[in-house]
Amino acid sequence: MELDFITQNSIIYVLMAWVVIVIIAKALKFEKYGFEIKAYSLVYKNKGVNEVLLKLLSRTKRGIRVFADTSVIAGFIMMGFAFWFLLNNVSNFFVAQSEFSELTVLIPGVTLTSASSITYFLLSIPIVLVIHEGAHGIVAALEKIKIKTGGFAIFIAMFAGFVEPDEEEFDKAKKISKLRVIGAGATSNVMFAFVLGAILLTNPFFAMVLPEPLLSAFYELPEGVLILSIIENSGAEQAGLLANDIITSINDIPIFSPVDFPVLSPGDTASVSVIRDGQPLNFGVEIMASPEDPERGLIGIMRDNTFAYKPIMNFIEWNDPNVSMFLLWLWMISFFIGIINMLPLPILDGGKFIHTIIDKRISDKSVNIVMWGIYAFTFALFGLNIALSYLKSGWFTI
Repeated sequence: MELDFITQNSIIYVLMAWVVIVIIAKALKFEKYGFEIKAYSLVYKNKGVNEVLLKLLSRTKRGIRVFADTSVIAGFIMMGFAFWFLLNNVSNFFVAQSEFSELTVLIPGVTLTSASSITYFLLSIPIVLVIHEGAHGIVAALEKIKIKTGGFAIFIAMFAGFVEPDEEEFDKAKKISKLRVIGAGATSNVMFAFVLGAILLTNPFFAMVLPEPLLSAFYELPEGVLILSIIENSGAEQAGLLANDIITSINDIPIFSPVDFPVLSPGDTASVSVIRDGQPLNFGVEIMASPEDPERGLIGIMRDNTFAYKPIMNFIEWNDPNVSMFLLWLWMISFFIGIINMLPLPILDGGKFIHTIIDKRISDKSVNIVMWGIYAFTFALFGLNIALSYLKSGWFTI
């Protein structure tokens, strides 16, 4: 509750923080160190990146060659997966809405409103960008494409990293070399996510995002969520639910943890299945309105909100939930930035990937027509997922 004021005014605090950053950058004359400072952006460029990349390459050339070749294949796989996910998600909205995954663009102060979420996001993004742009750069060095500058940019609440290749050398490079360079960034993010995910299989928090059948393979599934107490005069009390009942499903949606509880509307009747003294029972529960939000429905219970999933590979002891949540955010951002980056849109690697494939196979005019057709379809598909998320749950924040 003490963070409610910050949460409700997060955009104000983000803007205030940005003003402070710009003032400090101006006062300390960051321009002398390669920064470009504007009212809406802070950009850093370093011309010594190419030398660093060449030194790294001299020690790891064989491994980078394998990685570069893998990046081309992975680029096609990630692009295909991104399209499959978005198309399948739209289909789920109309066919199996309980399986529809809500999507939002992560913007601090706008869609990221809680202090913890903003903190985890800000800590994760620099790591993900260094891995992404470093992979672009080192594969470019492998392909003998000079990197003129490398750096990062902050646009108030949005972050970007970049390596700027020599345009003439990049244009003259073989098509396969270009594809290796373009695909390397997203591939490095997804590979990092796989390695981090393997470690997080020992963490109970990772069960929140792990799909079946992996969830059952790596975790002992709880029976359900324990009812600690019943709210007086609630639908739960009237229906006959009791403390120590274990909720196993609501409206036929399996319940393994508190995050599985569906959105309920006041006045509706929910079908609640429980286990009581080892026996399965079913109840029809009238949904009550939340005292804090009249549009949000409650069953009328106090539940056990501890996370009950137990990792089978329990050889790492996770004592600090903040570390667990940070690593979970780092995994999530790394994986999805990698996948989404391979969508064919003008500002993403996927657009450059497709353009490189079809370039010089057809006329420049035809290339532009095809690319803008692909851009329009991809943007409409991505936008539709965002819009359907809004229709399902309204404007939601994290």
